Amino acid sequence: MPDADRPQELPARLLTDPEMINACRVRDFATIFRLMKTRAGIYPSMIARRCELTPSRVGEVIAGRRQLLQDVIERIADGLRIPGHMLGLARRPWETPQALVTTEREAPQQPDPEQQTPESLPSPDVDSILALATRTSLSTATLEAFHASIEDYWKRDNQHGGEALRPAIVGQLRYVVGLLKESRAPAIQNGLYGVAAELARLTGWTHFDARQYNQARTYFTEALQLAKEIDDRQFMANVLACMSLQATYQDKPADSLALVTAAQDQARSSLGTTPRVLSMLSMREAFAHATLGARDSTHRAIGEAHRHFGQVRASDADPSWVAYFDEPKLLVDTGIAHGRLGEAATAEPLIADALRREDRSNQRGRAFHSFWLARTQLDQGKLDQACHTATEALESASTVSSERVTGHLREFYDQLAPSRQEPVALAFEARLRALLPPVSGSPHP
Repeated sequence: MPDADRPQELPARLLTDPEMINACRVRDFATIFRLMKTRAGIYPSMIARRCELTPSRVGEVIAGRRQLLQDVIERIADGLRIPGHMLGLARRPWETPQALVTTEREAPQQPDPEQQTPESLPSPDVDSILALATRTSLSTATLEAFHASIEDYWKRDNQHGGEALRPAIVGQLRYVVGLLKESRAPAIQNGLYGVAAELARLTGWTHFDARQYNQARTYFTEALQLAKEIDDRQFMANVLACMSLQATYQDKPADSLALVTAAQDQARSSLGTTPRVLSMLSMREAFAHATLGARDSTHRAIGEAHRHFGQVRASDADPSWVAYFDEPKLLVDTGIAHGRLGEAATAEPLIADALRREDRSNQRGRAFHSFWLARTQLDQGKLDQACHTATEALESASTVSSERVTGHLREFYDQLAPSRQEPVALAFEARLRALLPPVSGSPHP
């Protein structure tokens, strides 16, 4: 349909409202329609038009006198832009970024005779007039509020994982993308593109952390497209680095190296790229080389990462998204790169030192890094230490929803196979069964 006729995205504040989330979960459409009116300015007549329903049917739903069939629920999700997962539906076609859609949507089903009463519905002009009442002006303060919410999302993601946050993040992403359709001052418009790019990357990250790689790639690609609109090459480098890391998990080391090389090219072509960003990218390059088993190239990239980090100054205008890459993170990533090469004796003290120094509120990071410490200890034959460290990793992992981390801990359990009957290995297995749910179809935790 023409852009002017596309349904407007719902405000993030509505999609993240607990009352709305609960109403969608139980398919309480009377409450959903009431919230649409009171909190989004979408009146019953507009609901009828968007969802191909008659006003009388909408009125019956609001009064609690009408149950809805599955096809009608799908029309409501599409017409009102309610993400499919909120209503227990499959991902809706419009939730995929428009630039990535490769097939035409199916033609809508013909409405039944009861629905063929367009003369009873208001015109698009009336819808537009009513919608104007809900619009708010945007300012730099609005952009600051968006960035503050993104920082809060990242903090909560580190502490608890991103699975529960994803509906709120996607809702806010679609809301901001909707704002981009309107004409605004260049500074505000560019700021909105930046916010949308950050939200898309964060959404991609939550899918990556859940090992949902296809969805992650979709959102990472959307983030690249949004950043390209404002020529933010540092952020494009950041997204490409995320995609490079994902490729290592998918056992595609050549792809990983190609992506991080492209990331470095983007960063070097930007005059404002800081040493911290270059250090992070060099470390991602080291991961790619280590996955390929290229020892000399890995050591060279590690050296570059430390050289760039030595040039970091407090006065640098670092992007907020790279602030996590501090000295403990540099050390632990250095240890992981050595660990990937099988250089366990070099890796162990680096990772142990970083764990002592890193932020204890980052539960996922601590679980992930403890796994790597346990792995390096096991590679050196230190079974007791390795099982003790892995148990500590379990304690952190049990508080976070992260399939990436729990997957690593199950891998550690597999590596215990030769020592499975040792008391420390049996104790770890018991703790693993108690704290982490079993994987469907797996004979072990």
